Amino acid sequence: MRRDYKVLIIDDDVDKRHDVEVILDFLGEESIAATSTDWQSKITDPATLLTAIICKSKITSLPDLLKTLVEWRHSLPILVLGDAPDADLPSAIKRSIVGQIQQPLKYAQVLNLLHHCQACQENNEIVDNEGLNRPVPLFRSMVGSSNAMRQVRNLVEQVAVTDASVLILGESGTGKEVCARNIHYHSERREKPFVPINCGAIPADLLESELFGHEKGAFTGAITARAGRFELANGGTLFLDEIGDMPMAMQVKLLRVLQERVFERVGSNKSIEANVRIIAATHRELEHEIKNNNFREDLFYRLNVFPIEMPAMRERKEDIPLLVNELITRIEKQQKKSIHFLPTAIEALCQYDWPGNVRELANLIERMAIMYPNGMVDVAELPKKFKQADISQTIIPTKADLDEQELLFNTFSSENNSLLPSAGIDLKEHLIKTECNIIRHALDECDGVVARAADYLS
Repeated sequence: MRRDYKVLIIDDDVDKRHDVEVILDFLGEESIAATSTDWQSKITDPATLLTAIICKSKITSLPDLLKTLVEWRHSLPILVLGDAPDADLPSAIKRSIVGQIQQPLKYAQVLNLLHHCQACQENNEIVDNEGLNRPVPLFRSMVGSSNAMRQVRNLVEQVAVTDASVLILGESGTGKEVCARNIHYHSERREKPFVPINCGAIPADLLESELFGHEKGAFTGAITARAGRFELANGGTLFLDEIGDMPMAMQVKLLRVLQERVFERVGSNKSIEANVRIIAATHRELEHEIKNNNFREDLFYRLNVFPIEMPAMRERKEDIPLLVNELITRIEKQQKKSIHFLPTAIEALCQYDWPGNVRELANLIERMAIMYPNGMVDVAELPKKFKQADISQTIIPTKADLDEQELLFNTFSSENNSLLPSAGIDLKEHLIKTECNIIRHALDECDGVVARAADYLS
């Protein structure tokens, strides 16, 4: 965890509140212990809070406390110690409850939930800081705290202010059109149209007319003149989705437009200026398609001025809890209903490989909202393929992998008479590793139960 973060513990039971405080101290986390009536007076800077752990044992009105917390700081992640939260809580409060701590407390469970809270905090910082001078929708629609998504957001910001052609690559369902819309949204063309066209969904003999338009009588059925997508996008952005599926004959005509910045409607010889920014996207490996003579090399280099690779879901699983919250928020706005996923269900989702990427996750959440409107989803309610995941594995990466540490004093034990390395050692780092080894072995001896390990080491 970041050292400047603190954990707020709220419980009216003095003994239980103290137990949680001791355990967090054992984990190296600074905490603030308070009751349900005096907690606000103990907080000097709300921004330093990592999470609030609510112990339900003696709190008389949990919904009122949760409501006050959410109103006080709407972005604060909340962990509930004990039973699952009530199903009839308002959706705004449900979204703030990011996890449930089961008793007895176990090291892996608590550490994973704290890391999840940190991911939530980092994502909120992205929204608040990166979007300070820009409207929020970019970062709401490209949610994620993983390095891959941070890099995508940085690339979008860098290229948006230019007129360079962009080629967005990635598997189906990774959000290529979302990326394209955000480039347009943050460009100087934002007040002009964003016009998408799926190059693989339109028959080859109609694609030219769709792109460039046609005059009346240009072909059978052309009873009126019609503007094409290039004209409709005048001054704005034209998004050529699935450009890898465009027929070779159309690739030649598109290349000419990109080179000369003019085009003619079908059945006309009048040149029209193409004042558009081109963003293309494909799930295909275009360089491989070029070798197979399915895509023109010169067109590839015209489009591939600024490439952006959208990561697959299996490469950014730490973003899944944040994506789930964002997609639920959209359902609440669009369909006026909600759904809440318990931490065990989130863990199961994080173990799945998501071949359909974000689109598959969005479909799952919509399906759950239909089946269990305003309800709670646990592993039992998920489709069968998600139940087969091994949720006992750690799903949120930790700062250090304790299992890779060697046994205590292996390097310089009395049985190992080797001298110190000639290059010397970092004593501070060695002592940290030693401490980690002691804690790991204590946890192994106590079956992962933190309270027992603390007693064992006291």
